[in-house]
Amino acid sequence: MSTSFSICLWDNKALEMPAYYQRIFDDFKLISESPIAVVFEIAGVRIMGLTHAVPEMKFNEKISLVLTIETQEELDKYWNYFTIEGRAGQCGWLEDKYGISWQIVPAVLGELMSNPKTVGSVSSVMMKMSKLEISELMDASK
Repeated sequence: MSTSFSICLWDNKALEMPAYYQRIFDDFKLISESPIAVVFEIAGVRIMGLTHAVPEMKFNEKISLVLTIETQEELDKYWNYFTIEGRAGQCGWLEDKYGISWQIVPAVLGELMSNPKTVGSVSSVMMKMSKLEISELMDASK
């Protein structure tokens, strides 16, 4: 028996979400749609959007979706798309137009941050960034 994991997002604009995410994610897949719910997949992660959200319940950065990318071109693509109608944060964090928090991070960051020889200098440079710049992080690791 396999175990699966999915995310449930409560937002009164949940039915709009598939079109928004489909424009940026090449592997987007719409699973189902009804007047009160929508189910889709991004990078193999199933997401359900429910329209009966309580207005007082807002998304916040206590929960964020982490998008790990390989190149600066990919990072720029996602960062620019989400911040057009969203809000840039610090250290690779942002909020998309629905207020969902994302971290757009290069795959190499894990290696740089787990190396005792580079963690200090890389952290120092990263703390000054909004959108992460791979070349600057790599330079800081030298």
